[in-house]
Amino acid sequence: MAEKRDYYEVLGVDKSASADEIKKAYRQAAKKYHPDLNPGNKEAEEKMKEANEAYEVLSDSEKKARYDQFGHAGVDPNYGAGQGGYGGSFGGMDFDLGDIFGSIFGNGFGGFGGGTGRNPNAPRRGSDTQSSVTISFEEAAKGCKRTVDTMRIEVCDECHGNGCQSGTSPKTCPECNGRGQVTVQQRTPFGVIQSSKQCSRCGGRGTIIENPCKKCNGAGRVRKSSKIDINIPAGVDDRQIITVRGQGNKGTNGGPAGDLNIVVNVRPHPIFERDGYNVWCDVHLTFMQAALGCKIQVPTLDGKVEYSVPAGTQPGDVFKLRNRGIQSRGGIGRGDQLVRIIVDVPKKLTDKQRELINQLAIEFGAVENLGEDEKKGFFGKKKK
Repeated sequence: MAEKRDYYEVLGVDKSASADEIKKAYRQAAKKYHPDLNPGNKEAEEKMKEANEAYEVLSDSEKKARYDQFGHAGVDPNYGAGQGGYGGSFGGMDFDLGDIFGSIFGNGFGGFGGGTGRNPNAPRRGSDTQSSVTISFEEAAKGCKRTVDTMRIEVCDECHGNGCQSGTSPKTCPECNGRGQVTVQQRTPFGVIQSSKQCSRCGGRGTIIENPCKKCNGAGRVRKSSKIDINIPAGVDDRQIITVRGQGNKGTNGGPAGDLNIVVNVRPHPIFERDGYNVWCDVHLTFMQAALGCKIQVPTLDGKVEYSVPAGTQPGDVFKLRNRGIQSRGGIGRGDQLVRIIVDVPKKLTDKQRELINQLAIEFGAVENLGEDEKKGFFGKKKK
């Protein structure tokens, strides 16, 4: 298997390139190698795949940071297994600042800011996780299905969440006798004051694990790589977030799972530009086509359509193809395609072509813009 090229090299940008510079570089590559512009060209197809892969990583800030630090290994789908993650988790275990302060200072700090202590046995919702997916311009316009790789905390399948080795179970804490709290007495000038605080030995749970599960180290949960099938709706825009309910980190003590937030990256298109739900594209005409009118094939998201260009079309004129744009996110209505006309001026002319254009200029009365030789009928030919 051939070694992958550096992604910055693929797009021809420096490591310090901005997001806009990366996007511009990718679009230039797409204009050069896109299959629609290179039908049947296998080499161009491979170059386009390479550019797509590079853009998918470099356009995503988190993937780009991992790539900058670890290279291609940092953006491997299995990267991060067993590592600390996002959403308030580390080393495969969730942590909560309230729990930390509560265990140090007592129940008054259990909520991190005062108030009553958190019950460690109460159901707790899992934290949200984040992932990303890169799709094409056409997929964003019409919607698609994708499988997303994500890292999330799940119930340990070895101990089924109780944190104990197989065949064992949690034991009642001998310090608090299963209450999760212990009574303390403090002598003051006003007498002896009695209060309760969280048991430091069991963390308020009332039980302790003498033989922790080897797979999860007694946490009852592990970090795993998962594949989630998602539906990306038609009309999604670049950098928008799709939330998949209940596909984040699993909850504890029977609590619900968090959500999975997916950032959608949309690759630029070599022909089309998005403007809300409308789509812009440029169509090039010759001077003769613009002056005399013609029928042209206009590329759209649904394939090419025929359009009759009226005689006398001017550079910069815009024609509208109704309902050829992007489907609205609500599913009602569709944007338009706006076709901007660019009239190409030839850079090189033969003597015959120059003569004919000079004659046309004289016919239109534009002789004041001609040279003296042209006015006399030499039409740009060199004198012998």
